[in-house]
Amino acid sequence: MASGMDHAESVRAVRQLRRIRVFYAAAAGAWAAVAVWAGREAPGSRQMWVSVMFLVLFTALLSTTCLWLRRGQTAAPAEPVHHAAPRRTGWRRHASA
Repeated sequence: MASGMDHAESVRAVRQLRRIRVFYAAAAGAWAAVAVWAGREAPGSRQMWVSVMFLVLFTALLSTTCLWLRRGQTAAPAEPVHHAAPRRTGWRRHASA
């Protein structure tokens, strides 16, 4: 049986993957713009090919991250997980005045 720490670590991992997915998407978009710009300025230049290489790299990282997130969503439990103890309070005994 899995311990509670495994679930907490997986929640942190999913949160981090979501953050990094945004970064990879922004980087892929930026490198796509640079590749287009370098392709128009000097087609076939070293700058264009380096930009295309970085575009392929960040696109691969983005697709891998999306794949990991999709696999993590299917492995999630169907019912919500309660991390805290129930909030039932005991009977309070007050002294009569």
